[in-house]
Amino acid sequence: MLLVHAHPDDESITTGGTMARYSAEGAEVVLVTCTLGEEGEIIPPGLAELGAWAGDQLGGYRAGELTVACRALGVTAQRFLGGIGRWRDSGMAGTPSADHARAFSAGPLGEQARQLREIVDEFGPQVVVTYNSFGGYGHPDHIRAHDVTMAAVTGAQSVRRVFHIAAGGGAVLPPEAPETEITTEIDIRATLGAKIAALRAHETQVTVDPPRFALSNGVAQPIGEAEYYTLVHGPAEGAETDLFGGL
Repeated sequence: MLLVHAHPDDESITTGGTMARYSAEGAEVVLVTCTLGEEGEIIPPGLAELGAWAGDQLGGYRAGELTVACRALGVTAQRFLGGIGRWRDSGMAGTPSADHARAFSAGPLGEQARQLREIVDEFGPQVVVTYNSFGGYGHPDHIRAHDVTMAAVTGAQSVRRVFHIAAGGGAVLPPEAPETEITTEIDIRATLGAKIAALRAHETQVTVDPPRFALSNGVAQPIGEAEYYTLVHGPAEGAETDLFGGL
């Protein structure tokens, strides 16, 4: 299976339990991360100097956090789209970072789709997972990750199913996010420990106090026992509780 996420930590928050589950069951789990997350809000005061105002060191630090998280989740391979640092965290729409020369959301869609297709062809995943057309909660990089993924998998012979993330392990999406149909519920009780370890790895972005976690806004969210998806391409039979069911 191949998952496409916008920033380091997205994979652990919304799909970490799923990734760990299928890795434990023997599947190859490939993660594509589109940016280094340079615009993330830093939680620990002791790491505040990693911010853009102090030399833009946060992206490199978050790449290290991602390495630790991937190890916890049993990820087979992790790739940065176009190579590490090719695309930069765009931040939210209307912010200066959105106009950066390497901003992911403003990059050429065709080039980005070709870069992802190369990875798809390299690994030949049966299942591909990414965000819905709203990016889950409207972040420009999440929306672009959706667009890139849907373009890249078109015509890919190995891909049997494509899923959009509906909600991640109890994570509460912002109120403005549209309701998403849930077709698939993945039981992650057996891999909650791995998900929690992966969340802890992203110390600049996530505070973990099981059974809850919080982002920089400090709002506690549950670490649930299931993760939820919407099947948007491929056979539905067998997919209610298993991304690979019936394949």
